[in-house]
Amino acid sequence: MSPFYKRIIFLAALLLVRAGYAQQEPTSAPTPQAFTLDQCIDYALKNAISMQNATLDQQIAAAKVKETVGLGLPDISGNVQLVHNTQLQRFFTTYTGASGFLGDLSTVPNIKVGDVVAAQNFFQLKNSGTASVTVNQLLFSGSYLVGLQASQAFKDLSYKNANQTREQLVQSVKKAYYSLLISKERLLLFEANMARVENLLKNTIEQNKNGFVESIDVDRIRVSYNNLKVEQANYLNIHELSSWLLKFQMNYPIDQPISISGSMEDVNADLKVDPIEEGWDYKTRSDYKILEANYKLQKLTIKNQYAGALPTLSAFGTFGFNTQSSDFGGLFSTNSAIADQGTLGPDKWYNYSLLGVTMNIPIFSGFQRHHKIQQEKLNLVKLDNAFKTLKQGVDLETRQTTINFKNALNSLAAQKENMELATNVARVTKIKYEQGVGSNFEVVEAESSLRQAQTNYYSALYDAITYKIDLDKAYGRLLTITTNPQSK
Repeated sequence: MSPFYKRIIFLAALLLVRAGYAQQEPTSAPTPQAFTLDQCIDYALKNAISMQNATLDQQIAAAKVKETVGLGLPDISGNVQLVHNTQLQRFFTTYTGASGFLGDLSTVPNIKVGDVVAAQNFFQLKNSGTASVTVNQLLFSGSYLVGLQASQAFKDLSYKNANQTREQLVQSVKKAYYSLLISKERLLLFEANMARVENLLKNTIEQNKNGFVESIDVDRIRVSYNNLKVEQANYLNIHELSSWLLKFQMNYPIDQPISISGSMEDVNADLKVDPIEEGWDYKTRSDYKILEANYKLQKLTIKNQYAGALPTLSAFGTFGFNTQSSDFGGLFSTNSAIADQGTLGPDKWYNYSLLGVTMNIPIFSGFQRHHKIQQEKLNLVKLDNAFKTLKQGVDLETRQTTINFKNALNSLAAQKENMELATNVARVTKIKYEQGVGSNFEVVEAESSLRQAQTNYYSALYDAITYKIDLDKAYGRLLTITTNPQSK
């Protein structure tokens, strides 16, 4: 089996393994049409599950920013409380020997001055009610200010993660698209080969009837024709798997047909290598941008630890009403009378209010903050090392993909020449055979060599285009050369 077939089967196997995952119903598919590469990418960016999740992560990050901002806005809460004391608490005092609001206690047996007296609470009724509204406002908090910066950095990280997901999706769609496009071209060649061998078989049969060739010549060509039919049938199945793979990457309905409108000129145009500008920057890579965002978040984490040592200032205010009654129903009635600053009047709820400021000053935390800062600084050093590792990996990746692409181009040029030579050999051999100066065996061998040369050419073409896609991704330009990248 040729390398090209193996790659197609491998991609199809990947599709079948992952097909068990439930997919969210995509937006309604367009009426059957021939998709261009840009249309395939655009459809995938709108419907792929990975992109939908990336968009949700962006929305979550935006909500997180608003949540953090809300910590600095006024916090307003209301409270209503109705209490019935089944047994009032007693209050405690000492006996002084004099009569007071408790009355004359000298009649109590064995009581003496200085004894503790547990008296009934004469200043509180068994039923009480309170209704209040409290407002708290944060005035200053270092952690809050750092938190605002961190929430924005987290939002920025979500966009960079979405951009990396977008890049990976474009890479997968382009490979699947070109795989189907090359497979489509191979099917056209199969039809041409079938027609040519079938025509040769018919001519040979007629020559055999007329006594010009032996029956073994007919059998030899028929064997070649039968093998070609089996090979064509197998490749039709592989072509169908390639179609499924593209639909899977796009999250296009598997049970609906799809067709593409590209041509081999599109493949050749995409194989053109854009020159790498001098001073290429690692920052064009999506993974480098994500690492930068994480580095910024880590620095803010350290800053937040320092901010935790600063005082926190907040203001509060409460406005409310309260009342008491000897019976629970009295909390809601106006039939009895109580003293209001010496004046009798109906039961009512009396208002009260208060304002205040609170300052919390951290003094000593058992060196916990110090050690937390040291830990976070060490994590920052690890991120510095991650930058070095990433740059080394990128250098290796760019060199490797460049070499692979150059080798693929060399192989493609050689295989293209071989296919052209094999085509010419098959054509001349057939003419010689038809003119009676060539053998039937030479024709069969030439046809077999031509099919092998075609297989090798398209395998090399698939290698070249996939290495080109990998090369563009390695240099961080995969989205910039896409017609509709939707990148930030």
